[in-house]
Amino acid sequence: MDSKRRVVIQALGAGGTLALAGCGGGSSSSVATNNSSTPTPTPNLPEEQPETAAPKVSFVHGVASGDPLSDRVILWTRVTPEQEGDIPVRLTVAADQAMSQPVAVYTTTASAAGDYCVKIDADGLQADRWYYYQFAVGDQTSPVGRTRTFPASSDFMDRARFAVVSCANYPFGFFSVYRAVAERSDLDFVVHLGDYLYEYGPGEYGDFPERDPLPPQEMVSLADYRARHAQYKTDEDLQAVHQQFPMIAVWDDHESTDNSYRDGAENHQPLTEGDWQTRKAVSQQAYFEWLPIRPREPGNFSVIYRQFQFGDLIDLTMLDTRLEGRDEQLTVPLDPARNSEDRHLISAEQMDFLLGSLTRSTAHWRFIGQQVMFGQLNIAELPALTEDQAQLRSNLSAINMDQWDGYAADRLKILNHIDDNHIDNVVVLTGDIHTSWASEIYRNPSTLLGDLFDKPLAAEFVTPAVTSPGFPDGAAELAGILIPVANPHIRYVEAKSRGFILVDVTRARAQAEFYYVQSIESYDLRGQIDNSKTKVVAVNSGDSRIIEDGPVSRPRTLRTAFNHPPLPLNAVTGKEVLS
Repeated sequence: MDSKRRVVIQALGAGGTLALAGCGGGSSSSVATNNSSTPTPTPNLPEEQPETAAPKVSFVHGVASGDPLSDRVILWTRVTPEQEGDIPVRLTVAADQAMSQPVAVYTTTASAAGDYCVKIDADGLQADRWYYYQFAVGDQTSPVGRTRTFPASSDFMDRARFAVVSCANYPFGFFSVYRAVAERSDLDFVVHLGDYLYEYGPGEYGDFPERDPLPPQEMVSLADYRARHAQYKTDEDLQAVHQQFPMIAVWDDHESTDNSYRDGAENHQPLTEGDWQTRKAVSQQAYFEWLPIRPREPGNFSVIYRQFQFGDLIDLTMLDTRLEGRDEQLTVPLDPARNSEDRHLISAEQMDFLLGSLTRSTAHWRFIGQQVMFGQLNIAELPALTEDQAQLRSNLSAINMDQWDGYAADRLKILNHIDDNHIDNVVVLTGDIHTSWASEIYRNPSTLLGDLFDKPLAAEFVTPAVTSPGFPDGAAELAGILIPVANPHIRYVEAKSRGFILVDVTRARAQAEFYYVQSIESYDLRGQIDNSKTKVVAVNSGDSRIIEDGPVSRPRTLRTAFNHPPLPLNAVTGKEVLS
């Protein structure tokens, strides 16, 4: 970093350093601290030297933030230069939307090596605070973004609100769901459970007018993956979500290619598309470049499982059930090999990470964010001869071998760990299947005289898709009726509508509100909710049984939101009323 640059700090900002997690290269400088209540310049700064004219650039891909911790958050943008070359970039973090109360200012470099992406890990921030940020090249500036830090793990928290999304295929229609999320101004963060983008070429999976994917072929090379990420980041509704909230994201299969696993993919042909490990690696590199993700270590784009703590209320463990440790999927639904203890969905290292996180957690709620459906999905149940057979074999008629049903021993290990260690308040968040589900999690839920009369070990909420299709009309309605009959642990199924889950968490309960948009085909209806379809389910603290059809949660006021309406005034004091 240019030694002429210095940092301005104020009390709402930092107490340490600003560290760079560079997708575009560069390095960070030391940061002076100041704990006064008003902005104060760092003393004895050398005079700024004249600068050469800044390169001509644009910020067409917006801004984003992610992976919030109690003292830091990843800030992201992409610089589009008129000419190739290294681009000096300045970032300002402030306490206000007008950027008039700067917390820190520092510089880095965007370069072709990182596809001109810039990722800065801004640390030294105060816990449980909203911040604003803006990138600049000379006098050319990005939009202002809004982000927040999480409360410290020891902080008592009585509430959290966040949205859960997945499966956004550009050629299927407008990102109306993202617009609806962006307009929920009282969220703390957004969880994205994968299929952030899709790999297919034009007409291969969706053909909505004027939304053909770029490049105009299936993405295989690093240049292909970068170009597809760039196209997605030009969508105004996706930009609005990133601009408003920090995102915690994991990949699923389509960020690389369909039905991928550790050593291959159904939609990868080595004879025409090259080496799988090379393709997987470049897809992961592009993902880390274009998403506000904190790498486990610099340059390591293969490990994405990680943990977050929202005060003492929530521990959120994010898994990689797709690329890190998954064995190849079975092709026959009734294949008994799915129960083999030698088949794994996640590696031994990731399993130890998950089980250790659950055991060590002191939070009130333990959320697990992951890609594929955790609970059993069956068409019929075959009787078990012994309890051990019931637990391991569970339901041989499971129909989707891509989800945890195809790796039953790994699931059983997790459930046994939860039960043996008396771990309460576990909620699994899932994406992938373009449909909505709420389930109670048992070892063997279809044994009607067994587990279903015991307390569930966990609950699972599966989010609908942003645009990717679910069941067709008729079949969707039939599935909603018949699936719970063969699966009494599944309390809610909606199999076709696009939407998201709003999760409202208190000390007393974790509530999932399924919201569905009116249309993904009408530009003018973007963000409009079909209130007739809204579904509310919840689990109470200490009991993972699903409770249906309660009232929606009360929105809360956040004065930091970009689109927040005027606040009401107290009739006595004349001041704004906060909730």
